[in-house]
Amino acid sequence: MLSPIVRLSCLAAVLLGCSLPAVAAQPPAQTVFINGKVMTLDPGGTVAQAVAIREGRIVFVGDDIGAKALTGRKTAVVDLKGRTLMPGLVDGHMHPQSGGLRTLGCNLNYERLTREDFLGRVQACLDAEADAPADRWLVVINWFQQDMIPTGYAPTHADLDTLMTQRPVMVRSSFGHSALVNSAGLALAKIGRDTRDPKDGRIVRGPDGEATGLLEDAAQSLVQDLVPPPDEETNLKAARIALKLMAEQGITTFLDAYTDIETLTAYQTLYRNGELTARGHFAVLVDAGENYNSEAAVAEVVRQRQIYDTGDQGAKPALRIHTAKLFLDGVITAPAFTGVMVAPYFENVGSESDPHWRPGSNRGPKTYFSYEQLTDTLRRLVDAGIDPHMHADGDGAVRLALDAVADLRRSRPGVDVRPAVAHAEIVDPADFPRFAELNVVPVLSFQWGKPAADTIEGARDYLGPYRHAILEPSGLLAIYGARLTFGSDWPVDPLNEWFALKVAVTRTTTRDDQAKYPGRLGIDPGLDLDAALRAMTSGSAYALQVEQDVGSIEPGNYADLIVLDRDLSATPPEDLGDTQVMLTMLGGKVVYLRE
Repeated sequence: MLSPIVRLSCLAAVLLGCSLPAVAAQPPAQTVFINGKVMTLDPGGTVAQAVAIREGRIVFVGDDIGAKALTGRKTAVVDLKGRTLMPGLVDGHMHPQSGGLRTLGCNLNYERLTREDFLGRVQACLDAEADAPADRWLVVINWFQQDMIPTGYAPTHADLDTLMTQRPVMVRSSFGHSALVNSAGLALAKIGRDTRDPKDGRIVRGPDGEATGLLEDAAQSLVQDLVPPPDEETNLKAARIALKLMAEQGITTFLDAYTDIETLTAYQTLYRNGELTARGHFAVLVDAGENYNSEAAVAEVVRQRQIYDTGDQGAKPALRIHTAKLFLDGVITAPAFTGVMVAPYFENVGSESDPHWRPGSNRGPKTYFSYEQLTDTLRRLVDAGIDPHMHADGDGAVRLALDAVADLRRSRPGVDVRPAVAHAEIVDPADFPRFAELNVVPVLSFQWGKPAADTIEGARDYLGPYRHAILEPSGLLAIYGARLTFGSDWPVDPLNEWFALKVAVTRTTTRDDQAKYPGRLGIDPGLDLDAALRAMTSGSAYALQVEQDVGSIEPGNYADLIVLDRDLSATPPEDLGDTQVMLTMLGGKVVYLRE
């Protein structure tokens, strides 16, 4: 059966006396999906019925009749039976190696815990390693620091010191910016009353001036440097676990937003073994520590690219290094307050029983890069062909990032650089339109845009009513034309892309938590389904400079596809988080099949 275009061309040939060029028959496809709802997420929002694949690429998007014309004796035909087929997800900011490693350790699983539960869980981990030597660190992970019971409870080294152990203990916040250490750990790290705060970090102290055991941002390295790193076998195991969990979620391309040599070595091994089940992009850290040298820092990024970047491998998954990670500040919420703010945090000038919250004097720390350091570094990165990916949580850090990119656009006009600002939890309204004007990509963790301990108790009073109303501004940035990108930031949160999609649309929390945290977060309108899905596919693909190959279902693109258990457009918004991935395909090969 001829398509309408071909029939029209034949009619024109008869009427005008012209001849049609010979059209060579296409060879059969290797895989054909039929009888489905194909959400292409192409620029026109096309919804198709069938897709055909050959040599790892999409060769046809259309109806069943057209796909069957490409079906040969050896073609694998997949009847979707009405299920949804869409592009694989592109996670534009995550920490997969940390995510994999955290499945292997003493894990608090982000749970809401009382003091007794908290200490009991840590003690159980110590008891499970009863034969461990007294100098072996116990590292506890995924502590939801902001949601202890009762609200506001902040454990110190004194709590950890009640544990039955002589071992040093470090409990790491799930946010990754704080760690709590017992007295044995503080002693090993030689942290005392007179220990100076490191650049870009803080040793939290009590009213008596002594360290409480809580270490913020760069201060964590005082202890972290004493903990032996995982060995090669453990790193390989963690990388395999991370890839498996990503495939189950439908992630086919990702950015490791803060890599290291151990991670790159593990993924290089998996690449050589043919074990990659996602396309890996890796951001090398540029750290503005003491005696910062931008030339040397950028040279190190280039050196790692030369060693680990595999180059373009076509439909075969590869390792790419074209991104550098820069931290401009910490986190905006209690108890850290290490976000850099345009206006000061609020303080309670009343009492606990009769609070009066007013602007104080604390605007957070100095930005971790000065303006001069940042502009110089961005120019050097761009000259080396590296995209900057900047952590900026507070509106002051966001403004610094935008100002530095404005300088970059002036000094490097016409260069195709795609600067990213990760998190942007607070953006001053004056800066909303600047993302689009400067083509700066905001990388947002949609699941944060809900009422929860960190966005209510940890932020509402301290930000004041005006700023709290526009917390997590995904919808507001979209209104002003920003090109949105999604990054789960896993393992800061559990890896659940579909819950993030649900929050992006609804701005509500889980069903279980809605009794405690009812309603929507703030005044932000959120995103419609199409905008959220594009941020999670083509938006992130654009940020990684791979939008010509992934992020949509179009002829010529890689066959990175996922099959869902439901039609997202017909699913009530509150149920989007229940979505299950039935199949994940990478470059035409199935890498996950739900049993």
